[in-house]
Amino acid sequence: MTADGERRRIPPPLIRHRIASGRGAMEQPNVTGDEDTPLTPVFWLAVVLTGIGAGLFGVLLMLLLDGVQRLAYGDTTPSALQRTVALAVAGVIGGVGWFLLRRFCAGLRSDVDDSVWTGDGTLSFRRSAGTSVLSEIVVGAGASLGREAAPKLMGGVCGSLLARWTGLSTAQRRLLVACGAGAGLAAVYNVPLGGALFTAEVLVGVVRLPVMLPALACSGIATLVGWVYLPSSATYTGVPDFAFGPSPFVWALVAGPVVGVAAVGFIRLVAWVSHHGAKGRWVLVAPLGAFLVLAGVGVAFPQLFGNGQEMARDAFAAPPALVLPFALFLLKPLVTALCLGSGAYGGLFTPLLSTGAVLGVGLGSAWALLWPGAPIGAYAMIAAAAMLGAGMQAPLAALVLVLELTHAGFGLMIPMIAATVLATGVSRWIDGYSIYSARLAERPR
Repeated sequence: MTADGERRRIPPPLIRHRIASGRGAMEQPNVTGDEDTPLTPVFWLAVVLTGIGAGLFGVLLMLLLDGVQRLAYGDTTPSALQRTVALAVAGVIGGVGWFLLRRFCAGLRSDVDDSVWTGDGTLSFRRSAGTSVLSEIVVGAGASLGREAAPKLMGGVCGSLLARWTGLSTAQRRLLVACGAGAGLAAVYNVPLGGALFTAEVLVGVVRLPVMLPALACSGIATLVGWVYLPSSATYTGVPDFAFGPSPFVWALVAGPVVGVAAVGFIRLVAWVSHHGAKGRWVLVAPLGAFLVLAGVGVAFPQLFGNGQEMARDAFAAPPALVLPFALFLLKPLVTALCLGSGAYGGLFTPLLSTGAVLGVGLGSAWALLWPGAPIGAYAMIAAAAMLGAGMQAPLAALVLVLELTHAGFGLMIPMIAATVLATGVSRWIDGYSIYSARLAERPR
């Protein structure tokens, strides 16, 4: 601080004298000093290398996932028997693999969120790599979990290792791990802006210049590297460019709080299975049992297989009949929690988004009986953004992610904002947890 109580720029600017008014640059709240996380040349070098590493790991993990899918199902529509066999094999591999990891890598950190929020940013490469490989195997076989958890974890690992090798401080390491994690998500979904906002809004908790600069750089580099193998197009293709209309806007005001309550239910379910899930030797057999249950339910509802990407795409582009969305809305969180509670590791981002999308189809179809005219897919997109914002407790990141994932929806921006603000506000008022804080391990007693 200066003698007059103003914050001091760290590092100091090249131009030392102030503008004619004498006012300081840091009177703009987001233009803060680096504080205990100096953005040194060594740190910037680590940011670049972390972005490259996150992009490469994203490519490798998606190659693994695609290879598992081709090995299990080929290029044809899989039969119920194929699904059952693939999920059973994945359950055995996952159960044995995670049991061995938890036994021989006990005490080693492999949780990005916990390491950034409450730890020193240290992550174990050995445990994280094993966890990530197993995760993509079971997701590729059809487990109801997100594919982004593994790239997010390995992006964070890149930041953790580079921070150690370059001698960065603990604060710098935490920021670098957060940047790497957001970059991993950005690379596999082609969402550089969303990945950067995920870093700032979810992992670091502040949207200010010394955080956004490295977050944007890292996510942009990782996304560019990911284009070596991953598509540079939208993740959800064929989504119409919906236009604004009074019906979707009014619906958003009504549905937003409903989506917020639904998000709380999803989060609490995640929290319960995270704490009461399979432990000890049960981890050996629990994934097999959970995946076989999923295979059985999937005979009637094949949309439940995988992370939910196809389910969300169908909701945006070609909504199913009125009764089906409500069934999927109830079943998708249940089978996802079943997989998670079995001891399997995977993401919740896409299952959460797809759950919101089918809820939007159901509620929107009912609304259309009273006020027809708007495409049902528009309601799906609005509800998906609202569910994502409420579930992550990050409304800005959620809105940007939906726009980047679809490359559409700008005409629905105002209804999406309204629904996302209401849903996130209601979920925060009722509970306040997110899909990430709900999964944190119990504190040692």
